[in-house]
Amino acid sequence: MLIRLQRVVRYPGTPLLAAVRTSFGHIAVRWCGDRAAEPGEYDVEWAIDEVIVWGRNARPAAGVGPGLRTGGHCVVLRGRLGLTEDGVALLDLDGTNIPLNPADPPPADAVGTWVELFVDRHEVSLRPRVP
Repeated sequence: MLIRLQRVVRYPGTPLLAAVRTSFGHIAVRWCGDRAAEPGEYDVEWAIDEVIVWGRNARPAAGVGPGLRTGGHCVVLRGRLGLTEDGVALLDLDGTNIPLNPADPPPADAVGTWVELFVDRHEVSLRPRVP
């Protein structure tokens, strides 16, 4: 996915954080790239390390369409929930599929719908793709 990196920062006792912007929102999440990365466009891979628990940090979305926003001490990602044929849960974030680590299979009626994930910003990472 193409994002616009605004800046990379490190606060004491935390990993590198990237302030990023897309056409559907902006957030600050863990950066797994070069600390000296310059602002600009980057093609990145997303990863979510937090265990997803329906009803706790995952729920039906209030709106439709992809979204990114800050929600207190977490970030909120809105996308379509999907399942692969072998049962891997995915969040489709504007055409980019992010594998999820659910505690239990998601409710059957949630698959294919817009959902919101509320995840600690240090549990979401961006890694620049290698050309």
